[in-house]
Amino acid sequence: MNRAERFSYLGLVADGDTLRGHYRLDDVDFVEEVTVDGADLTNAAQRSIAELWYLIAGLSYYKAGAARVIDFGDVPVGDAGRTLVEAAVIDGLGEYRFRNDLPLEDVTFEGGAPVDVAPVSADPSNVLIPFGGGIDSCVTVAALAHCTRTLFVVSPASGTFAPLEATAAVTGLPMQRVTRHLDLATLTSRPFFNGHVPVTTMVTLLAVLSALANGQGSVAMSNEHSSSAPNLTWRGRTINHQWSKSERAETLIAEAVAERIGSAFVVASYLRDRSELWVAQQFAQNTALLPVFRSCNRAFAQDQAKRATQWCGECDKCLFINLVLAPFLSRDTLRDIFGSEPLTNPTLAGSLAALVGVGLDNKPFECVGDPDESAAALVEIAARPEWHDVPALAHLAAQVHPERSFQQLLEPQRGSRVPAAWLR
Repeated sequence: MNRAERFSYLGLVADGDTLRGHYRLDDVDFVEEVTVDGADLTNAAQRSIAELWYLIAGLSYYKAGAARVIDFGDVPVGDAGRTLVEAAVIDGLGEYRFRNDLPLEDVTFEGGAPVDVAPVSADPSNVLIPFGGGIDSCVTVAALAHCTRTLFVVSPASGTFAPLEATAAVTGLPMQRVTRHLDLATLTSRPFFNGHVPVTTMVTLLAVLSALANGQGSVAMSNEHSSSAPNLTWRGRTINHQWSKSERAETLIAEAVAERIGSAFVVASYLRDRSELWVAQQFAQNTALLPVFRSCNRAFAQDQAKRATQWCGECDKCLFINLVLAPFLSRDTLRDIFGSEPLTNPTLAGSLAALVGVGLDNKPFECVGDPDESAAALVEIAARPEWHDVPALAHLAAQVHPERSFQQLLEPQRGSRVPAAWLR
């Protein structure tokens, strides 16, 4: 399949609380539409953040042709915004580049206008929390109980996600919603390149827009320390499925937002200095959420007819969540939650080995912890009497040598950008 020559930003149109982003890939036009509760694009700050989102959202359509030229036209970009977009193309599309053998080093960027700063005053203790219904965002919600909290959810045009809505309902918190209409009909109208895009970056920017529209002064993401760990190195660059959740991406997003609305508004991840094991430990204490939460990706398919109604027990995400919760929940409790035992399933032995860094040179292209975290969890549970009837776990545990101990992984891992208002 041949690459396209030019990807163009044709303009962002606002109609009340609805945004329509217009793009062109050579001779093919795309339109993405999002509805943001409470948004007012006559407000300069909201308009500016919407333009930043529009720049990143274009990558969902750029990927169809991997064009050699990206033309911003007259869209305000700014220096920090340009740095964010360029990083999102090379690193945010890293997995896509690897899978399609598209280095993209030859991509050039044209056009773009300066940005006008529209500074806002903001109280970071009034926080908007992007919520996915998994253990990460649930832990952030609980940890920020001393703040004024509102949940933020992005729903597809095909309808809301039942497990996410059920988990959100347990928190009892108010919710702000964005509904996203991807131009799927055009994307599937002919052969195109396909692959992973930096969705979390798009969600983060929509959360900033929603927060500005509804009076919050910060956005608290739930991206852990291990999200910065790459999957592999290809053509001299690291490839990270979770780049959009990485520390680098967080910093670039915050700088691009500050370039437009000033530094008073905070965008940071509450979990940046924490391991997946610490998150699992905290989550396991919230018994009200255990029966309803869901991290299985098959529950979040765009096509509603293809959504799983329970944990599939087969994917890397199900396996990983079982693994990190096992040190903190009884085996019976885990079985009740998941309806199966992925850790004892012999058909998943290869996947478990990959999670803990045995047998593969890279961790799976999935939102899972780094191999060191997984290995430490495995060593911990393999030593427990309730798992002694599964010798395969002990056999695999004997092959791993995590650099950090289980207890070390329950301590802060490194610094973060968390503001003082989020700390007790």
